[in-house]
Amino acid sequence: MPRKAEGVLKLSRKLISLSWNPRNLYHLATRTALFTAKQKTLFQHIWKAKRDTRGYHNAEITERQWLRMFNDQLPSLNVKLGDRGSHPNAASLMYAPMERRVDFIVFRSHFASSIWMARQMIAHGKVKLNGKPFAFPSHQVKDGDVVSVDPEAVTTLVKPGSGSEVLDFKPQPYQQPWMFIPEYLEVNYNTCSTIFMREPLTKPHNTEVPSPYPPNFHALAYKFYNRRGRTRK
Repeated sequence: MPRKAEGVLKLSRKLISLSWNPRNLYHLATRTALFTAKQKTLFQHIWKAKRDTRGYHNAEITERQWLRMFNDQLPSLNVKLGDRGSHPNAASLMYAPMERRVDFIVFRSHFASSIWMARQMIAHGKVKLNGKPFAFPSHQVKDGDVVSVDPEAVTTLVKPGSGSEVLDFKPQPYQQPWMFIPEYLEVNYNTCSTIFMREPLTKPHNTEVPSPYPPNFHALAYKFYNRRGRTRK
């Protein structure tokens, strides 16, 4: 486990991260409330929301890097998909720019067991962007871009004992809760490739950006960064 991952997954921090590590399931199972009894003020709630959501959407991204991606203009709701009241808070999409990163796409596609493993795969030349070797995990793709991975580097594929060239699928421990595909990705497991289709959206009673935290919790984090972003401009 990378040193950075050890810090984020430390049990005392109680942060949920982009990893199949069983500690994430422990944090989810033992979480009783979003706020403790001592966290009573609005600022304490905002700070807790910022800390927890950034802990989840963390790929060794510094606050300075994140502020360059942060957009205080949230997308408008598509009322054709339901009335305005049925949509979750648009602040649930505040981390949508991160979903365009190559390392996020590799992890969301289940080609890597953690965001840190995805970064290592990219750095070691196991990932291609639109058919060309690519070594920049933080690159944000465009709609229609194709991210492909060397099948032998995929964490759930192993060489069979029979000597066949066709790799076998071997499930990893504790991966089941993460085995979902966001609607803005089109994954082809036969070719180990993923197409980034479009920007994540909100839909009635649902937001497409995966998160273990509710939309209103993201709204508190948005308040923190919206205020901070204005002071830096």
